[in-house]
Amino acid sequence: MKPRTLLWCLALIALCLLDLIVSDGFSPAGGDILWKLRFPRMLAAVLAGGSLALAGAQMQALFRNPLADPHIMGVSGGAGLGASIAALAVTGSTFTLVSAAFAGAFLTGLLVVWISARIHSTGTLLLTGVMLGFVFSALSSILQYSATEESLKLFYSWMAGSFGSVGSAGLIVMGTAFLIGLGIAVSVGKGLDLVLFGDEFAALSGLSLRRLRFLVMTGCALLAGAVTAFCGPIGFVGIVAPHIVRRMEGTSVHRVVIPLSPLCGASLAVGADIIAHIGRHPLPVGSTMAIIGIPLILVLLWRRRI
Repeated sequence: MKPRTLLWCLALIALCLLDLIVSDGFSPAGGDILWKLRFPRMLAAVLAGGSLALAGAQMQALFRNPLADPHIMGVSGGAGLGASIAALAVTGSTFTLVSAAFAGAFLTGLLVVWISARIHSTGTLLLTGVMLGFVFSALSSILQYSATEESLKLFYSWMAGSFGSVGSAGLIVMGTAFLIGLGIAVSVGKGLDLVLFGDEFAALSGLSLRRLRFLVMTGCALLAGAVTAFCGPIGFVGIVAPHIVRRMEGTSVHRVVIPLSPLCGASLAVGADIIAHIGRHPLPVGSTMAIIGIPLILVLLWRRRI
């Protein structure tokens, strides 16, 4: 194990221990609270941050866009639309809302994968994903006008983002999605290296761009869909983590970026969870992630690393 990889692992372990011990207003925790509440929440943060960072690293390479992240595929918008439908149809059911969000994310992912197999231009695929996200967001806003106050409260709680509401079933789904997504990412690493030099160069090197797009979009849709359904739309991790890894390692080679990005993303997500729970009242983890992510993006922009 390289020293920097070991450093990331140690940093993540330290943050996880800190999250277990001193969150919730720095209050001590008994065994039941530690293992039944804090440990699942910390594990959800690790899986969410790792999944989004892994998806972001691939999408930034595929689209050659430094600000690409999993949400530009429209998966988050699809999950939001599913959650809006559940909020309109059912009152006070978290399980139904999460199930509907996962169904919306999954169906949107299938749609994006189907489109990716039929579109030759990577730029067109990127714009298609962005437009899908706008359409789904607009439909969600329309549906929310007819929802009850209680349903809207549940919906906006999901929209704020949280790692604490993920149960054992959600952890299993997110863990399975991460393992499958990681396997796909490893298999397409060399292809992503070629794409960095342009589509024409990649095609002349014998790479099937259509197959690469299909695999990357499938893996990213699975990763982002599982996280968004159970944790809500968590932003910035997928953008920031790959850039931090490339900056620290001084390379964009994906045999380095792919394994380290999930470690960095998990560290950022756990750090956001710690910030969200150091006060008496928990904060939305989506907001605390923005507090961490926006300054990092600005620093990278000012130093012209993006």
